[in-house]
Amino acid sequence: MKLVLASNNAGKLAELQALFAPLGVELVRQGELGIPEAPEPHRTFVENALVKARHAARVSGLPAVADDAGLCVEAFGGLPGVDTAFYATRFGYEKGDDNNVRALLEQLTDVSDRRAALVSTLVALRNADDPEPLVATGRAPGLITREPLGKNGFGFDPVMFLPEFGKTFAELPTEVKNAHSHRGRAARQMLALMRERWFALPAEARP
Repeated sequence: MKLVLASNNAGKLAELQALFAPLGVELVRQGELGIPEAPEPHRTFVENALVKARHAARVSGLPAVADDAGLCVEAFGGLPGVDTAFYATRFGYEKGDDNNVRALLEQLTDVSDRRAALVSTLVALRNADDPEPLVATGRAPGLITREPLGKNGFGFDPVMFLPEFGKTFAELPTEVKNAHSHRGRAARQMLALMRERWFALPAEARP
């Protein structure tokens, strides 16, 4: 089964492709099909993911899956949230992972409450007009470090410290990160939903 991934982020594609492999699902980035990015006007992850999935499904004519994810910092009242990708631009930096990390650490310099969570919401649609979208959410709580640590991953992985491992996401092997990341947790929920709703055999066909 081929699904359009409503994103052009290579990191997301690699993570989700590995996580969806057990279902025999092939993910194709929307850019490879000439699909432009959809606007993301909403203030919640689930609303933006739904908009992106519907857009990709409508243009491609294929089932689609979209991920909207971000960092929710306790000291900032849950922000930057849906604005995570553009966080650095609020402080005069160009958009980009490294600048996002730099801006975050600068804003937290004198803040003692380092609690934060990476949150991922996945939405999957059989078609653009699917009235029953599959929705899965994963949350990975941790603490923001004082400096980047580790070379794996992308985004805020180098500064998201996980107390249960004593390491940041960027210091963990890929398979461990995928098992415990916000996106990994959401993907496991989504796999269960897809098995139940999209791939389950009808009762008369079961042995």
